[in-house]
Amino acid sequence: MNFYNTAPLALGLIVFSFLITSALVIPFIDLLYKFKMLRRKEGDFRGKKESLFDKLHDKKAGTPIGGGILLITVVSVMFPFLFSFISNMGVFIHTSFKLNYELLVIFFTFLGFGAIGLLDDLVKIFGKPKPNIYGSVFGLSKTQKFGLQWILAFAISFMLYFLLGIQILHIPILEITINLGPLYLLFSAFIIVFFANAFNITDGLDGLSSGLLMIYLFSYVIIAASNLDTPLFIFISLWLGSIIAFLYFNVWPARIFLGDAGALSFGAMIAVIGLVIGNVTTLFIIGGLFVIEALSSLIQILGRKFLKRKIFPIAPIHHTFLWLGWEEPKIVMRAWLAGLMLAIFGLWLATI
Repeated sequence: MNFYNTAPLALGLIVFSFLITSALVIPFIDLLYKFKMLRRKEGDFRGKKESLFDKLHDKKAGTPIGGGILLITVVSVMFPFLFSFISNMGVFIHTSFKLNYELLVIFFTFLGFGAIGLLDDLVKIFGKPKPNIYGSVFGLSKTQKFGLQWILAFAISFMLYFLLGIQILHIPILEITINLGPLYLLFSAFIIVFFANAFNITDGLDGLSSGLLMIYLFSYVIIAASNLDTPLFIFISLWLGSIIAFLYFNVWPARIFLGDAGALSFGAMIAVIGLVIGNVTTLFIIGGLFVIEALSSLIQILGRKFLKRKIFPIAPIHHTFLWLGWEEPKIVMRAWLAGLMLAIFGLWLATI
């Protein structure tokens, strides 16, 4: 099997996944309303200072949260049936690693980080609010959330290192290859936690993170198909079709949000895809907007800590554009265009 054989299969899977998810989205939104899985208003000020975030986003209160639950479920249920069907149809299954180990890494990441995010979503929606200087905050504490993420990330790193045997860092153009050895465990865990939170940070405007993910997955389905990694490109194809269907309902004004279940799962998963394919440089380029969003939040935190002042009016960077008066759809569309150009550059880099 070569790229020209895998491309039609990938396209067919994208369309199939899109149709299945499209049929399920509206009933799922109704279900979220029924179970009151809705975004809460955080600006309970009572004389306290109102934050810029509340001014910009409290109007989104009441929108259903949980799109990530639907997408994770659809992809996880469809994959074993379609993978088995494709195998029985005589399609040669090619992978660079032992099949069972690769599938374990993929779905352990996809479901594990989704479970952490779901827990955070449930605490946010149904838990008791915690007061801070701006009013109320919801969800797991930073210590709880990061602790669970690092535990899971190290578990995935052990699988990558010991089961898949990955320990190499390759830098294209410079043609530098570094054998990290046991340091790969720390390196890969950091990449996973970084992208899980970078995606979560980016998921702040209607359609922003989902649209950038769509562009990322289009790029990586090409890379995975070119590498002839059958289980990976099947997984990415199903995920891509599903996210396109979701995006129809997530663009401004959004009728449904991913929630942390989707944001943490998808962010960790894009990191693992880059690690499995073995081109982390391309991961940082194609996922460049996620990196920029995360760095803008980090710069803001460091500015407050060491300079005792804010660097941006509000972080992450997409909130600053919103604060400056840019319309939300305009910010999202321009981010998609930037993401598209980064994806083209990343694909070029992956082929040289």
